[in-house]
Amino acid sequence: MNQNQANAFAAKWIEAWNAHDLDRILSHYTDDFEMNSPLIAKRLAVPSGTLKGKAAVGEYWQGALRAYPDLRFELLKVLRGVSWVTLYYLGATGNEVAETFLFDGNGKVTQVFASYA
Repeated sequence: MNQNQANAFAAKWIEAWNAHDLDRILSHYTDDFEMNSPLIAKRLAVPSGTLKGKAAVGEYWQGALRAYPDLRFELLKVLRGVSWVTLYYLGATGNEVAETFLFDGNGKVTQVFASYA
């Protein structure tokens, strides 16, 4: 993954969230991707903090979009690895968030790790 690809992913991902367009958001992911977040552990009482698949994660994210009707993410930094990207941004409540996205060979996200300040 080069920096241009990482920046393009970041721009499209942020735009999809800021548009509150769940279909566009989910278009970045494989059908069986895993989302790992301490908020999943807290809000859904899932001790591992992991949800798997577009259906489960989509339902969780739909709830977040309803809970935060004015949700807007502000991208601060794009960091890249070999087959992953970390987006550093301000989240729904203005908190600092870092999400690391692991990509497959087709450019789709297979796993995500979210961290919150």
